Amino acid sequence: MDLYEFQAKQLFAKHGVKTQVGEVVTTPATAQAAAEKFGGLVVVKAQVKVGGRGKAGGVKLAKTPQEAAERASDILKLNIKGHQVRQVLVTPAEDIAKEFYVSFLLDRSNRTFLAMASVEGGVEIEEVAATNPDALAKIPISASTGVTKEVAFKIAQAAKFPSEIQNQVVEMLQAMWKVFVAEDATLVEVNPLVLTPSGQVVALDGKVSLDDNAAFRQADHAALVDKSIEDPLEAAAKEKDLNYVKLTGEVGIIGNGAGLVMSTLDVVAYAGEEFGGMKPANFLDIGGGASAEVMANGLNIILSDPAVRSVFVNVFGGITACDAVANGIVQAVDLLTKQGKSISVPLVVRLDGNNAEAGRKILSDAAISGIHMAKTMDEGARLVAQLAAGK
Repeated sequence: MDLYEFQAKQLFAKHGVKTQVGEVVTTPATAQAAAEKFGGLVVVKAQVKVGGRGKAGGVKLAKTPQEAAERASDILKLNIKGHQVRQVLVTPAEDIAKEFYVSFLLDRSNRTFLAMASVEGGVEIEEVAATNPDALAKIPISASTGVTKEVAFKIAQAAKFPSEIQNQVVEMLQAMWKVFVAEDATLVEVNPLVLTPSGQVVALDGKVSLDDNAAFRQADHAALVDKSIEDPLEAAAKEKDLNYVKLTGEVGIIGNGAGLVMSTLDVVAYAGEEFGGMKPANFLDIGGGASAEVMANGLNIILSDPAVRSVFVNVFGGITACDAVANGIVQAVDLLTKQGKSISVPLVVRLDGNNAEAGRKILSDAAISGIHMAKTMDEGARLVAQLAAGK
């Protein structure tokens, strides 16, 4: 889960990262009131979970409370990279002598944690890495050791922070690491980390991504979810512990295993080109469990999407055999029918692997209207796209 800047700063303050005060508002009038509280000279910043706010006009300086209201009014009308601005953060304007960059992240490719730091902050770090890679220090962090004072000094020196502020940077890095560990984060980033004319090092911005897999031990994180932007189908699927992602097409997809589902998305998209551009409507991985309840929950979520015109159930039997999957489908259809949620679109089912023949026979004997069998993934993808197109 990615956090808004104001949420990241709340976690910063909780763990001792020196950052700014600020107030989140949703109207020009409340932006004006916040600016009055901070003395007039403020920065109004769009709160969206995407970079490039400044370039898109989502960060504006306001010299008076009235101007803060005007800037907030302008920013609240923006749509930044597909994200509608619904709230802004008003903070006191900060004099800046120098801008830096620091972050901790999960380095999946090398199976470790990584610290990145640069004295060239305030710009996209990808740009720094591409144009001046020597300016970006990358230091692997041991999970068992963490960021001790010695490790923090190593990072600060590798990034060539000025010696007169290295002690402050070391404290900042250690506090950021506390956020990373205590909050089960996969990213903690400050860009820019600024040096003020008075010599203070302050986190002027903040980006934090939290590991959803750690939600069971982070009860407080539930309050950080912005339900106003959460897709209702994804929210419903999450409540049922389903791995579901809403897409923009017309073909519902159910598979067992993320790799198989990803392949299915590609094959359906390719087959759909023949039938007017039919595309996958979702990603849904039911994992190893194909019980009637799991299948019913999956079908219920997919069929709740009005864009869905057909559904492709693509299963490779392994630990869970295909006959169990077939029984799950039959029972799921019966369960949904009893709930008054009849299957209103055609289902194409492809079963392969362990007990595939037995699974196909179960579905054939059930003679459920609207269910079509396919022997291969390619055959199933073409058929489901054809049915979605009404041909």
